[in-house]
Amino acid sequence: MFITVINDCQDPNAGGRQLARLQSLLGWPATLIGVSGDLNGRGELEAAGNLVDVLDAAEGRPGIVLVNVAPRSGELKHWPNGSPFGYFFHQKTLVLSSLAGLTLSLVKKLKVVPRAQILNIPEVLDAMIQRGHLNPSDKERITTSQFRSYEFLPRAARWLFDGLEIPSRDYELGNIPNAPRAVWWVDNFGNCKTTLLPEDVCLIRDGVSNRVNFQPGEVVSTTVGQLVFYRQLREVPRGAPALVVGSSGIGGRRFLEIVLQGGGAAEHLSLRTGSLI
Repeated sequence: MFITVINDCQDPNAGGRQLARLQSLLGWPATLIGVSGDLNGRGELEAAGNLVDVLDAAEGRPGIVLVNVAPRSGELKHWPNGSPFGYFFHQKTLVLSSLAGLTLSLVKKLKVVPRAQILNIPEVLDAMIQRGHLNPSDKERITTSQFRSYEFLPRAARWLFDGLEIPSRDYELGNIPNAPRAVWWVDNFGNCKTTLLPEDVCLIRDGVSNRVNFQPGEVVSTTVGQLVFYRQLREVPRGAPALVVGSSGIGGRRFLEIVLQGGGAAEHLSLRTGSLI
């Protein structure tokens, strides 16, 4: 069993409290993947890619992934208290996630599941109070909390993983915005993980764009210039920015990465999470 938290509330206090609450409720080890908390959607993209990678790592085994990274713009004004949460199962892995913004955009792109179940927090809490699973005095604090990934998500995870039915309704992932053609993560080596699959890319042959299968040595037109495609990093010439099929993704579908043999592609090409490619 495992628990993974993907959250932009990642400082030692916020991260530690979330892990303590989850471990005390569920009794399993928990880890935190912290993502950006800026206002430009970087955290949503980082969460989207990390969620896919965690699901790939778990391979459908029993566990829980909690994701809370939501837009901090006017998009949320029509919701009473931030982005709504939803949940789905990937085989035996339970995912609870904020639904607004791009957080589920790569789950949508890779067709991990077609839909989630959207939750109304007061409705869920009322149902749990009626069934004796929650103290009525806790409802107002949980409902109005600004730290819902501490107050609500761990409890919802416990109830769902125990097989309790909680009020929900279908939420088609078609409602989620498409992921931009962009970098979603820069690793510690400066490699740039992108939202692109090999089949997404237009190749340049004799000055003409072709949407065809990759072959080593193909030239790809990007916002940072033309990059040569290689199957593996070890094949990339030293000092040359290039495209390779990376390790991130799920099953047989892996995202492209921009790399630089012997250096960091992010610094060399002035790329970061959210950079369009």
